[in-house]
Parts: sequence; structure tokens; C-alpha cells
Amino acid sequence: MALTDEQLSRYSRHITLKEIGVRGQKKLLAAKVLIIGAGGLGAPAAMYLAAAGVGTIGIADSDKVELSNLQRQIIHTTNDVGKSKVQSAAETINALNPDVHVITYETYINSKNIADIIKDYDFVIDGADNFPTKFLINDACVLGRKPFCHAGILRFEGQLMTYVPDKGPCYRCIFEAPPPKDAVPSCREAGVIGAMAGIIGSMQALEAVKYITGQGELLTGSMLIFDGLKMEWRKVRLPKRVAACPVCGDIPTITELFDEEQQVCSLI
Repeated sequence: MALTDEQLSRYSRHITLKEIGVRGQKKLLAAKVLIIGAGGLGAPAAMYLAAAGVGTIGIADSDKVELSNLQRQIIHTTNDVGKSKVQSAAETINALNPDVHVITYETYINSKNIADIIKDYDFVIDGADNFPTKFLINDACVLGRKPFCHAGILRFEGQLMTYVPDKGPCYRCIFEAPPPKDAVPSCREAGVIGAMAGIIGSMQALEAVKYITGQGELLTGSMLIFDGLKMEWRKVRLPKRVAACPVCGDIPTITELFDEEQQVCSLI
């Protein structure tokens, strides 16, 4: 299907790029991306994916907008306080780009519902705010053979990596299990600079766009770490595969999804 005149204008800066062009823009319009968590990371990721013209964006979050969210969760406004985050996010996306179909899941992601939710999506963005959900996203994507981008932020630091089936290690290859309870401070306890969410969440959107259009090198096999105080990036090479990984290794011990004990998280 040909792009409309309005779409040619809206996406003109993409179409000018030889790596994207009309063909790549059509891929974006046909793509489906799920964002788990409409908070610090999910907010900028959702806005840039919507602006890019990703045709279907799913947003899963069970929380309501709080005043303290607004320092970093830019998809929400003061008038949205008290509203469900998925509703607020959907309204912002619809106002930004009517090309985008938004599917909302106002529910807490758990082992009973995640497989059914992710099954129809091409790419998953991990914007979760707790370690058990991050591990659950990883396990569901590995078992369901879905690519996803993990990220985390705390204070002035951020990190991200991308998993693609058969092309690099998963999150559990690097961090086998959630840390002991209270071993890592939460953002509520330690704080986070708002712009860090924008930097890292936008990079998650970029990873999704690159995957959908088949351009560039993804962060498969690498963890990208950013120190905002020093303005230093560090790219850590990860092992190509971990034979002992409990979910994607040679003899996996995790063959069914389960909910880990809820613990304090540092990552949003």
C-alpha cells in the first residue's frame, strides 16, 4: 500500500534516510511493539515509537499517574494525575500520531498473562520497575522467541542490552537471578535524574526501530552503560552464549514461566 501525502510529509525525515526510505517506513507502519511499563523508560520509548509511525503499540501497566512520576515520565501531564498510566499514555500517543493503533493492558504483568500478551508483537521493550518482572519478561521472550530490549536507570547512570533469539545472550545469562531483597536501593530511595530516563528510553526505541527496519547493529552480545555525570559511554562485550543459562542454555531448568518473589528494584 502506498503512503499517503500526509504520511510522506510526516515521515519525510525518515524517508530521506537511505537506511529507512519508503520501504523502511512501511515496515514501521506494519510493525507491532509492546512496551511493558509506562514509566520513566516506557514513556520516552512510547513517544518516539509513536512519532516514528510504529503502527501498533501495546502498553502494559497497572499503575496510576502520581505527581512524583512527572519529573521523568514525560508521556503524562499534571492533568493526568490519578488517571491510569495506560490511558494517559494512549491519549498522548493518539494526539501525537493518529496513524498509531494503541492497545492498552491495565494489568500487572505476571506469569499467567505475559505469554498471551506478547505473542502477537514483533518486539518487546522492558520498561518494568522491578527485578522479578524484568526476569519474567526475559524468560517469556526467550521461551516465546521474541526479541526485546532491556534497560535500567538509577541516579545518573543507565544501561541497556538487546536480546534476539539465537543471536546473543539473554538477561538471565548475565544476571542469573534477582538480587537479594534490599541489596540494591530503589529510585525512590536513591533518586534518578529525569533526563536519564529520556536518554535510555529513547535508545530502547532506537533499538526497536533498527530491528524492525533491519538496519545497523543491535546491542546483542553487548551491554551499553552510560555515566551521565562523567558523560562517558562504556560498551561491555558479553559472552556469545552461556551454556549454563537456566533458560536458554544447553540444559535449561526454566521451561515454564513463574513469578519470582517481589523485591525492591533500582531500575526505573
